[in-house]
Amino acid sequence: MNIDVSVIIVSYQTADLIGPCLASVLSQREVTTEVFVVDNASTDGSAAVVAAGFPAVHLTANEENRGFGAANNQVLPRCRGRHILFLNPDTVLQEGCLAAAAAHMDGHPELGLAGLRILNPDGSDQESVSYRYLSERYTTGELAELPGEIAAVLGAAMIAPRGAIEAVGGFDEEFFLYGEDEDLCLRLRRRGFRVGYIPAARVLHHHGQSERLSPTADVWRRKIRAEWLFYRKHYHPETIVRIRRAEWLKAKWRIITLRFELPFVKDKQATEEKINKYKVLLEEIKTGAL
Repeated sequence: MNIDVSVIIVSYQTADLIGPCLASVLSQREVTTEVFVVDNASTDGSAAVVAAGFPAVHLTANEENRGFGAANNQVLPRCRGRHILFLNPDTVLQEGCLAAAAAHMDGHPELGLAGLRILNPDGSDQESVSYRYLSERYTTGELAELPGEIAAVLGAAMIAPRGAIEAVGGFDEEFFLYGEDEDLCLRLRRRGFRVGYIPAARVLHHHGQSERLSPTADVWRRKIRAEWLFYRKHYHPETIVRIRRAEWLKAKWRIITLRFELPFVKDKQATEEKINKYKVLLEEIKTGAL
């Protein structure tokens, strides 16, 4: 049987979310699918939910958390679909989503990857398309002459021709959780593919579930380190020096201004979290991690 779309879902501590996600995938019509779930050593019974409720799904239960990119790469060789959908477990595909996505990709062979339309739980659009890369304004030619206008799309729901993913070797496993989507998009564009967007393929996304169990400082540290991994991989050394200087000055200034504002704002917790974010950035620069 010809498979239109292979769906890969990487789960971690999402026992309460993986069921509705899989139900929405399996209810899609007008496309043939195969579904893979790679559970990254969850302790909340996520794998058991899949095994008990969705016997048609191909389940891989890892004994350790290998990260998002590595988990996707685990099952890529088993995918038979013409296209591959990388999907977060905290999503719910809306009616006709996969048919619209597959049709769009079939009609646009220049695309190496496309983002689906991501919706907040209230139905409003979630920001999911970027036209510039991280700190791109500091670059000096590293990103010149790339095809297409879209730089990257949100990794919560991305579809790609299987051949394009195979051409770039899948995800870079050095990105553990954050930054792998932007890195993949840039590598595809450097191979001559464009990155697209499919507004007709709608996906509900419970934003932030991947970090709900982690302390805020840990989340910021992971995000910051992923950003700097992206810089070291794709930017010139002199560009990185400019970024480091600018980020240091920005962090110093924002800590001063936010501390001044703190007594006057209503949401003091949010302001304190912003201050802690910049403190983490300064710590990372000071210790040489960046």
